Amino acid sequence: MAAIEAVVFDYGRTLVTFEYPAAELAAVVERFRPAIARATGMPAPAAEEMMRRILLPLEELVDSPAHEEVSYLDVFGAAWRRAGLALPDSLLYDILDAEQLVWDAAACVDTAGLQVLSWLGANGFKRAVCSNAPFPPEMMLRQVEKNGVGALLEAAVFSSQVGFRKPAAGLYRAALSALEVAPERALFVGDRVREDYEGPVAIGMRAVICTAHAVDRPGDGIPTIASLSDLPGIL
Repeated sequence: MAAIEAVVFDYGRTLVTFEYPAAELAAVVERFRPAIARATGMPAPAAEEMMRRILLPLEELVDSPAHEEVSYLDVFGAAWRRAGLALPDSLLYDILDAEQLVWDAAACVDTAGLQVLSWLGANGFKRAVCSNAPFPPEMMLRQVEKNGVGALLEAAVFSSQVGFRKPAAGLYRAALSALEVAPERALFVGDRVREDYEGPVAIGMRAVICTAHAVDRPGDGIPTIASLSDLPGIL
């Protein structure tokens, strides 16, 4: 069996966790109500109504089972139009960017994750993030830089950059290409069987599920670790 040269990580529920920042997101929408009113020429709905009708339904896109990634700004604009609020692209971008700044602050980095990323780098392993995220790439890349994960990676590849979502092979291959590593020399670490085990294994990678923040327990026969701190012991 080929020696492992690189470890590729999922992002959400593997390296970071999130609690939905409802109050902070509502504050963002409230802050933009005057701009929304000016853009539409009518009073803006209450922030709570816009949260319920626009923002919360969009959360389903984060866990979409589709292989093709959406253009989030297009979907974001369509959601506002369905609510009767046709906003200019520049305002939509500003609202989304402000929302993503809230998510940047909400990201809670797994302490063991930072430790193992440092250990991997010190021991000559290449490191990458490969994750589903429909949001504009510049916003996701900003987040990993702000929370310290980015400084410990050779590459960060999100589905919004590539146009495909895990378990589509193209997303894994993009991460491997960025690292210049063959599939058989890479280990994938994540929290979901379909996206983080079956998908990588299908293209020749090895894979392990970290159960620390996983929603579902993997079935028998799927290799697991209880914490990212256990990763050095299997390399």
